[in-house]
Amino acid sequence: MKIIKDPVHGYVEVPASMVPLLDSAPVQRLRYVRQLGFSYLVYPGAHHTRFEHSLGTMHLAGVMARQLGLDEKERLVVASAGLLHDVGHGPFSHAIEPLSEEFAGKNHQDVGALLEQPGTAKILDEMGVDTGAVISMIRGEHPLSGIIHGELDVDRMDYLLRDAHYTGAPYGTVDAHRLIRSTTLVDGRVVLEESGVNAAESLLIARTLMRPAVYFHHVSRIAEMMFQAAVMAHVGEQAADGLSALLLEDDSACLHALLTSPSPVARDLSLRIYQRRLYKRALYLSREQVNAARMAQFCSHQKRVALAGRIAAIAGVLPHEVLLDIPPFPGDMSLHVQVKNRHRAVGLSELSPLLHTLNDTRRGQWRLGVYTPSRYRECVADVAADMLNVKPETTQEHLFG
Repeated sequence: MKIIKDPVHGYVEVPASMVPLLDSAPVQRLRYVRQLGFSYLVYPGAHHTRFEHSLGTMHLAGVMARQLGLDEKERLVVASAGLLHDVGHGPFSHAIEPLSEEFAGKNHQDVGALLEQPGTAKILDEMGVDTGAVISMIRGEHPLSGIIHGELDVDRMDYLLRDAHYTGAPYGTVDAHRLIRSTTLVDGRVVLEESGVNAAESLLIARTLMRPAVYFHHVSRIAEMMFQAAVMAHVGEQAADGLSALLLEDDSACLHALLTSPSPVARDLSLRIYQRRLYKRALYLSREQVNAARMAQFCSHQKRVALAGRIAAIAGVLPHEVLLDIPPFPGDMSLHVQVKNRHRAVGLSELSPLLHTLNDTRRGQWRLGVYTPSRYRECVADVAADMLNVKPETTQEHLFG
């Protein structure tokens, strides 16, 4: 057994049979992929990686597997899935994923090609673990996927605790062990005992508060949009092939590729990120200030770039000097979490009135951003406001937006 000191969970035990998996190339690569992408530009301590998060997820997955009374073989599948669940992440984690989905047709849960490579598949086989079962767990298709792939899974428990620890944000308080002790199996599905509702609510509150403070902080979003523009300038017309190659890199190799790119736009944008000379907000709008239904049709990268290009042309600036950020509207949390009370398993929303408030809060946190170099802020803001038909913000939005 290998014992690793973790700043969040204390000592994490890795069974001897899993050490070769821990040392495998796909897992070790995660040491060089930041967990929070560009959040280190906001929170200097946020340099933690997907590797340590994967360790923490493996640890909590093992704890939950024991709580659910799974046999040794099932526990090993669950722990392996916890360790491997993020190996599909590209450089800078979620920053590159929208491009991967749109142009390469895959997201970080598409791990089949990685885990079926001879080296990793052989390790899993020697552990007595079915590679297909692990892939199914990570993709959310396995009966026990709720352990690492659900609204109240151990993946979320670990990243909320870990991200709060490294950013210093005081919102990620999650009683992970109370939540785990409150889980049970009903008809082969992971459900929550009624005694765990308060702990579940605390996790959902943490997720809601961490969104604007960390995950959707405007500086991180600006850096992400600049990064995506740099990547697309770098790969050029060979988007699918170029992205597939970049997705195999870690953060440093990807940034080096952009800094030395044949594309001057990619070089300029990536150097700005490296030196933290970021674009500024020309507009930063709530959903009440724009036609939300109309904006939803511009969520894809290609459509955003086309609209931003039109704004840039009218404002008299270069196309890459206007970046449009239209995040997907947040979906409702936890509608599929089942809670076991005395009589039956019911939806968490039936037992927690707080859930509706939190979902309203999440929708109110959505922001559309128009970013540009500081010297162009006024002219770009005027053009974009006219083109987007921006409504004046209310006093409440000004104070609390």
